[in-house]
Amino acid sequence: MSSENKKFKVLVTHPEVSQEGIDLLSHQCEVIICQAAPPVLAEILEKSKGVDALLWGNNKPLSAAVLDAAGPQLKAISTMSAGIDYVDVAEVKRRKIPLGHAPIVMNNAVADTAVGLLLAAARRFHEGRLKIETDNWESGHRNWMLGQDVRDSVVGFFGFGGIAQSVAKRLSGFDIDSVLYTTRRRVSEDIEKEYNAKKVDFDTMLSQSDFVIIASPLTKETAGIFNATAFGKMKKTAVLVNIARGGIVNQQDLYEALKTNQIFAAGLDVMTPEPLPSNDPLLSLPNVVLLPHLGSATQRTRADMSATAAHNVLRGLAGEPMVSPAY
Repeated sequence: MSSENKKFKVLVTHPEVSQEGIDLLSHQCEVIICQAAPPVLAEILEKSKGVDALLWGNNKPLSAAVLDAAGPQLKAISTMSAGIDYVDVAEVKRRKIPLGHAPIVMNNAVADTAVGLLLAAARRFHEGRLKIETDNWESGHRNWMLGQDVRDSVVGFFGFGGIAQSVAKRLSGFDIDSVLYTTRRRVSEDIEKEYNAKKVDFDTMLSQSDFVIIASPLTKETAGIFNATAFGKMKKTAVLVNIARGGIVNQQDLYEALKTNQIFAAGLDVMTPEPLPSNDPLLSLPNVVLLPHLGSATQRTRADMSATAAHNVLRGLAGEPMVSPAY
């Protein structure tokens, strides 16, 4: 609290942020909540004036304009997401404002989604539904609609942080053969041993994996890295799963790879743009399973994300290390 014993002001930028986080903040702070859904930047800028902290509950750009609107008294910011590619991190750092996010609490929900997409794409769930809808159920053929086995497969991960490891944990129950992963830094030997995992270069991961799961942040280095060249190095039987950010994949190149059966199938929870237009070419393909970014969309997970962001804000206002700092 300030010397005058006034409550800190915290702006919550989305009216649908789970009540768990709002309640935590309300015990100690004056909470201001934006009312527009989806959020409107003009309202955020107006209501940011004079606040001490931001709980950023949307994926709109968190830029210098927002920081300027808030003013020099701004002491803490937390997003509710794992990814912070929409945050001008360099500018927040330059102003020495603590920044938090909420990656760990969504690991299980996103991992569940990844496994669901992997199975749905590998076993041709969407294509099977289309066969029923168009009266093309061919019950007389033994080799009709054969998919890819998860058992004894090599699963490759682009990024091997908490979410990817949660996916690997779940897939171990499917009797996979091994895990290959591509990261900047090697994980601990204990983690490698637990998941029978091996760090390899990008090309090796692509060429040797039966399933490739994208679980990396979107950065300048990762943007568009899954392109025609990358798809050309993958097995024709390979399945691609993306639960990270759409921008990591060159979507036109993916469309061509799927249309020409250069790779077997894909399961995507993220894409570019979001929302994806209803006339996007990907929607015309039978071998891609698409979800509207539902990875963390469970009541429990969203409540935990809200609470983590609130704890980050409260710690930042108190001058203490955040529960989940972004840097």
